[in-house]
Amino acid sequence: MRSRLRAFHKMHPLYIKAYHSGKLKDLAEKTFQLLNNCEICPRKCKVNRIKGEMGFCKTALLPQVCSFIPHHGEEPPISGEHGSGTIFFSHCNMHCVYCQNYEFSQSGEGKEVDFDGLADIMLQLQDMGCHNVNFVTPTHVLPQILKALELAIPKGLKIPLVYNTSGYELPEMIKLLDGIIDVYLPDMRYAQNEPAIKYSAALDYPRYNQEAVREMHRQVGIAKISEDGIIKKGLIIRHLVLPDNLAGTEKIMEFISCELSVDTYISLMSQYFPCYKADRYPELLRRITLEEYQAAQDIMAQYNLYNGWIQESGGLDRFAGINIKPNVR
Repeated sequence: MRSRLRAFHKMHPLYIKAYHSGKLKDLAEKTFQLLNNCEICPRKCKVNRIKGEMGFCKTALLPQVCSFIPHHGEEPPISGEHGSGTIFFSHCNMHCVYCQNYEFSQSGEGKEVDFDGLADIMLQLQDMGCHNVNFVTPTHVLPQILKALELAIPKGLKIPLVYNTSGYELPEMIKLLDGIIDVYLPDMRYAQNEPAIKYSAALDYPRYNQEAVREMHRQVGIAKISEDGIIKKGLIIRHLVLPDNLAGTEKIMEFISCELSVDTYISLMSQYFPCYKADRYPELLRRITLEEYQAAQDIMAQYNLYNGWIQESGGLDRFAGINIKPNVR
């Protein structure tokens, strides 16, 4: 047992090997060239971002960063004692009418950074003692992240990478990240296409989302949490419970249980509240009820999903009051 724990603690981030083998360099260049006719997300806008053109995500060549901080409000194995090194990218490839981060995800608050600057941000977060680098809404700037990562590694970057995504991903792009990303933290937001289009302008979200999450699971598997409670590798799925079951919780839990594993870690979120443009949709103009949240928990149990966290308070703070649920199977 002790030898297994020592091996666990010596686990290096996946991208270190990819850097030394040349895989990261090749991947960074390959994905960067895709920006010439951008098809890196399901939008497939086909604009030339290298020449400054913008598509749905309103981002040309350089990424925009709203802020970067040691974040103490993520799931416990991600935040740990010293915080998750969170980089909040501006803009998004979804347009959620109830977006809680709309100031930067939708309105574009933030500043452009070049690849050297983004690499320096990663290193600063590591120097602050963060357990990982946590890329929030990275989908539309993935090639730029890889370019920056290539610059950060020889300067000493060595903490795990968290890919914190809304889940509207091309599976073929996720496949390219095999051996690069240590921790996947995707949303599974909708089980049906109609609400995905109506509330997030995300055509075919369930299909892309499920295929991408299946690939994430194939790459990193069940979350591996160290003796001191920190995740080093693995998948954690977030599911935001929406009013009137608009998210389709049961179908999502059925997919996780039957297509992935009953041991999958799930963060069941109760933090929905009406903001941004939610006032245009009467069905979104309220918090979820205690009964709705309990029903979502009951569905998890129905599908033998006991690993993960619940939000007891339903407070406005991101992931405030999350407690781990015991595995009682």
